Amino acid sequence: MKTLVTGGAGFIGSHLVDRLLQEGYSVAVVDDLSTGKQKNLHKEAKFYKMDVRSQSLARLFKKERPEIVFHLAAQMDVRRSVSDPRFDAESNIIGLLNLLELAVQHGVRRVVFASSGGAVYGEQADFPAPELHATNPLSPYGVSKRTGEHYLYYYQKVCGLEYTALRYANVYGPRQDPFGEAGVVAIFTQKMLKGEQPVINGNGMQTRDFVFVEDVIEANMAAIRSVGSDLFNVGTGIETSVNDLFCLLAHIVGVSMKEVHGQEKKGEQLRSSLDCQKIYKALDWAPRISIQEGLEKTVEYFRV
Repeated sequence: MKTLVTGGAGFIGSHLVDRLLQEGYSVAVVDDLSTGKQKNLHKEAKFYKMDVRSQSLARLFKKERPEIVFHLAAQMDVRRSVSDPRFDAESNIIGLLNLLELAVQHGVRRVVFASSGGAVYGEQADFPAPELHATNPLSPYGVSKRTGEHYLYYYQKVCGLEYTALRYANVYGPRQDPFGEAGVVAIFTQKMLKGEQPVINGNGMQTRDFVFVEDVIEANMAAIRSVGSDLFNVGTGIETSVNDLFCLLAHIVGVSMKEVHGQEKKGEQLRSSLDCQKIYKALDWAPRISIQEGLEKTVEYFRV
């Protein structure tokens, strides 16, 4: 089966490419390398350096004829979306529309969309949040991801394009960029290994649902066998505060550091966790890697 992975040189996308190739799928990758890295690319994947908004994407679809498209390419920095919402919308909404139009024209069977459970719900009323929870995003990034889900629904109803939208919790693991604004696990790990002091935003009591990248990839693989169209949370249902994460990482890395706190960041939620009963019942997916094991694997990767 032919697949296309946008953002396939990125953190999550490159792991997905590896897994697809391991299972015998043909894989084409689209990535503009603005945040993705050439070193992440599997040598057996066909690589196209390209922005998903580009008109050149039409030639790729005509040539590759993918049956399944995994759309992970995105502007994913919540803080940048707050400072530059127009750029966020161009990347995350216009890019998706370009992709969906071509998917319909070229007979794509299913689009698997990387959404964000950590951003679309906003400040939650229920913990963990089920998929029917109200969606009141607090950042343009969350707005763009929720808008993407609406467009997927439209294209399914009007054009017959099937989709699976996966609302990721806070994904962490090997290959995450420790130098960007997103990815607190990677940022803290890199700094601790260098003997530098990580700075916790705000009081550190904000919580996140940290899910290991290997579990997220298995959710994507499960989406291939989806029937019909739907959206699912992908997380653990467990809240971990940033302060607790700091302590866990310091212990695993083997450093003695006190917590240092900085200013709060606009657009960040106070608490977040996702209920994943729906995807378990529909696709037999559940997270398998505990945060302790996942952090140990992550630290091991960054030590090299």
